[in-house]
Amino acid sequence: QAQLVESGGGLVQAGGSLRLSCAASGRSFSAYTMGWFRQAPGKERDFVAVISRSGGTTNYADSVKGRFTISRDNAKNTVYLQMNSLKPEDTAVYFCAATTGTVLRVGVRQYEYWGQGTQVTVSS
Repeated sequence: QAQLVESGGGLVQAGGSLRLSCAASGRSFSAYTMGWFRQAPGKERDFVAVISRSGGTTNYADSVKGRFTISRDNAKNTVYLQMNSLKPEDTAVYFCAATTGTVLRVGVRQYEYWGQGTQVTVSS
């Protein structure tokens, strides 16, 4: 079972950058495909990015392509989300999630483990 803890959220002006981290403990980190999701107030939780177990393959939501980069360091049991050129519409609680599946999943129900989330607020 994986325990996930996000950090790195905060308040940033539009056009700025933030890097989120998600530290994992429990079962071997490299056994998990890792994803990032976000949830804005009053909205459903949406897929943002996913990375394969080795880190060699990634996938992104169209809304963040070219601005966000997901990466992982299996030696540090950590997955990252580098967010550049932030927009007010990126404001949300960001969650990391883990799945034992090998397919790069984009659905909320396809992930077994979740962190508690970290707030990202982008001011205009």
